Amino acid sequence: MCQLLGMNANTPTDVMFSFTGLATRAHEHKDGFGIAFFEDRGVRLFVDHYGARQSPVAELLQRCPIRSRNVIAHIRKATQGRIALENTHPFMRELWGRYWVFAHNGDLKQFEPRLHGAFRPVGDTDSERAFCWLMQELAKAHASVPALPELTRTLSELVPQLNAQGSFNFLLSNGQALWAHGSTRLFWLQRRHPFRPTRLRDEDLTVDFAQLTTPQDRVAVIATEPLTADEEWTAFEPGELRLFIDGAPA
Repeated sequence: MCQLLGMNANTPTDVMFSFTGLATRAHEHKDGFGIAFFEDRGVRLFVDHYGARQSPVAELLQRCPIRSRNVIAHIRKATQGRIALENTHPFMRELWGRYWVFAHNGDLKQFEPRLHGAFRPVGDTDSERAFCWLMQELAKAHASVPALPELTRTLSELVPQLNAQGSFNFLLSNGQALWAHGSTRLFWLQRRHPFRPTRLRDEDLTVDFAQLTTPQDRVAVIATEPLTADEEWTAFEPGELRLFIDGAPA
């Protein structure tokens, strides 16, 4: 299965400590990687069909970290769709004048929804088909951009239909907030004052967040597997959908 990483914060934040932990696992997930950083209404999206350990794009990001309030990253272990750039997560579409970014971990068996209008897949993954279907159904449900709680209610009605097709762990953001859904395996934590040193589980790297933050900072991190060895990660319940705003669960 692929690996997901999401971050939602109340101030632009460097995600590269967590991304380093994610990239360490790329020897088992070598079929591509991608990461998206929201900046207001804009998105910096980097994808490569090479694994995060071999990709020069990943090396560039390590040298030039980007701060963002909403980040979605993915390392791929292909189950459906060939290894190619168009099949590399995260995927991006426009809806209601905003970019939406999506990444998926799982396997939707024989999922071939009816798609029309603006939302059609470019590649041949079940993940991109699911994303296009979600965007299509959101657009059908709301004539204009709804409030975040209303969006969450609509997603909570749509997601079980995808969950019934197989395993469907995903991250979704429009730059205002981040939604995370745990079908089989997903974890989250919140970092807030008082901050302290934290060590990665898969890499000999420690960061003292107290030296890099202010007492007002809040950061929520979501991952397929806990990335650190000395923090308390909370597992999603099967089928649980969570909304994160300003570094906290809503």
